[in-house]
Amino acid sequence: MGIKKVEHHFSGKRVAYYFEANFSYLEQIVAKEDTILITDENVFSSQPEKFSGWKIIVIKPGEEFKQQAAVDYIFGQLIGYEADRRTFIVGIGGGVVTDIAGYAASVYMRGLKFGFVPTTVLAMVDASIGGKNGVDVGVYKNLVGLIKQPEFLLFDYSFLQTLPQDQWVNGFAEIIKHACIKDEVLFALLEKETLENFQADSTKLADLVEKNVGIKTTVVLKDEFENGDRKLLNFGHTLGHAIENNYQLLHGHAISIGMVAACIISEEINNFYSVEKERVIRLLEKYHLPVHLQFDREKIWDILKMDKKRSGNAMNFVLLNKIGEAVIQSIPLIQLKDLIKQSL
Repeated sequence: MGIKKVEHHFSGKRVAYYFEANFSYLEQIVAKEDTILITDENVFSSQPEKFSGWKIIVIKPGEEFKQQAAVDYIFGQLIGYEADRRTFIVGIGGGVVTDIAGYAASVYMRGLKFGFVPTTVLAMVDASIGGKNGVDVGVYKNLVGLIKQPEFLLFDYSFLQTLPQDQWVNGFAEIIKHACIKDEVLFALLEKETLENFQADSTKLADLVEKNVGIKTTVVLKDEFENGDRKLLNFGHTLGHAIENNYQLLHGHAISIGMVAACIISEEINNFYSVEKERVIRLLEKYHLPVHLQFDREKIWDILKMDKKRSGNAMNFVLLNKIGEAVIQSIPLIQLKDLIKQSL
């Protein structure tokens, strides 16, 4: 099958998606002599042959390095390469790399063009899509950043061949999230299938990735700057972000626990059926995701109340009406604190 190109129009910019592509196709999209690749040590060491002949910046892997220091390091490397406003940046990696690369490109010399080659399931179906770029500040997730769309996304599924098993699991949390908030048919498909089935069938996996890219893209196209429906993509993320860095959890693992909490709260105040809640929990467990964590509730509350979704004395929280249909509900902080204590 040849490369499938799809274009979407975001706030005055067309973003090209190249599905079923090979990394070598990158040379057809950008001028090699004017391009600098940003990746991390894990991606670079797992498939070094892909980077031969390119100018490259390699950063430390992992959420703990998604801080301003990594951006400052990139700036220093860009200066060393004598990067100017013609320079094109390509972030190649998981969500941490794409977030950092997009942010660095957006502010260096007041903005360079950039694109992404996502190399993990999570980055392919979620992190690289929609233009959110930024860094954490200590334990506070994505506190600094901006929304700016890449020029393109290139999907080369061969990167997944060296993806560790825990990163496969990590990515499926976001796939399950999409199903919970927007697509009951996808939810039923996931119930029917297994992670191992998708890993063993490249066509089935490609279809799943495209389906999820479509779900997130549709939401973002309707609400690029998160004034309405885009907030639904934060299902499970309010509590998830609060525990992720504090307990050094993988993003998908933290979001899985956050989705369970959101389902419990949905049952408590939004008439979400208990049987539906149990379906969500069973599906998360089926895809090897955690559904419970012992944590210091007071400590986590102090982090959670700094979440960007807070508005005055209330928090915009994503709840489920039913599987496939989510709603944004403003919950007073006093009530939310009690609900969080009760939910897990």
